[in-house]
Amino acid sequence: MRIAIVFSLALLLFAACQSTGARKMPAIAVAQSSTTAPVLPTPVPSPNTPPAHKTFTDADFEKHLALLKGEIKRKVVSTDPRAPAADFAFVIQRPFVVIGDEPQTEVQRHAEGTVKWAVDRLRQDFFRNDPNEILDIWLFKDAASYERHARLLFGDTPTTPYGYYSSTHKALIMNIDTGGGTLVHEIVHPFMEANFPACPPWLNEGLGSLYEQCGDTDGHIHGFTNWRLPGLQQAIRAKQVPAFKDLTAMDANAFYNEDRGVNYAQARYLCYYLQQKGVLVKFYREFLDRQKEDPSGYQTLQKILAETDMDAFKTKWEQYVLTLRQGYEVTVD
Repeated sequence: MRIAIVFSLALLLFAACQSTGARKMPAIAVAQSSTTAPVLPTPVPSPNTPPAHKTFTDADFEKHLALLKGEIKRKVVSTDPRAPAADFAFVIQRPFVVIGDEPQTEVQRHAEGTVKWAVDRLRQDFFRNDPNEILDIWLFKDAASYERHARLLFGDTPTTPYGYYSSTHKALIMNIDTGGGTLVHEIVHPFMEANFPACPPWLNEGLGSLYEQCGDTDGHIHGFTNWRLPGLQQAIRAKQVPAFKDLTAMDANAFYNEDRGVNYAQARYLCYYLQQKGVLVKFYREFLDRQKEDPSGYQTLQKILAETDMDAFKTKWEQYVLTLRQGYEVTVD
């Protein structure tokens, strides 16, 4: 087995989405689916308090790489010595380590053009703190590699063909053959954990799925309409979309298990609406500040939208969503 270790210098950003000004541009897309200073005294940690931010040194990353190499040797090579040895390349792209079984140049391109591109823009608009641990991004070249290595390395059987984030394994596990959109989506989650641990599922997944298809507009990350739109439009016509008060109040069980597809789509296109009105970042920051008195974000949503009648707003929002088409509209009202 050959393991190539590359320290990403990020001298040239192979951005998957580039633009000048607000023109239309190619997008990072997911394959379609049918489906600061410390404060004294130190506060007592709570579910609403992010862990203290930790800075990792080059030595920390070197130690982490050594552990990864040992894990691959123990779990992959030793498990089936008759199987062809995978050529893994490693790229340190802070705050992550990117590991892939494609050629080194391809792994580097993903690390700089998707991971760095997304992290820089997410930090700029949303996230002050990096994840509090070194996290791994595993990029497997095709479905067979993704399924095999998820099983060997993590004991997982993936429930999605695209990829997923595992907080247990401190890893993003991706089938990169399906595109970079899911990768950007999943990058949102460890940053949300580090900055907004009590974030409700609707915003965590709404923001993540907003960037499944995304690009750069005036130096900021911008989500476009995507494959979730037709299903949402169908649900709107069938009057199957819940009230926003109900959506924002959903716990993880309700959000992920009760009409999951509609919940994801509704959350995404609520975030899309806020983005297009130019208030998404303002909403996020104000919700973060007010989370103790407004744990669902519903009151903050009303305030940012300047809407007292949320049933009337839902009707207006649904009419707006029904006018949308899949594409790369970047105009902000």
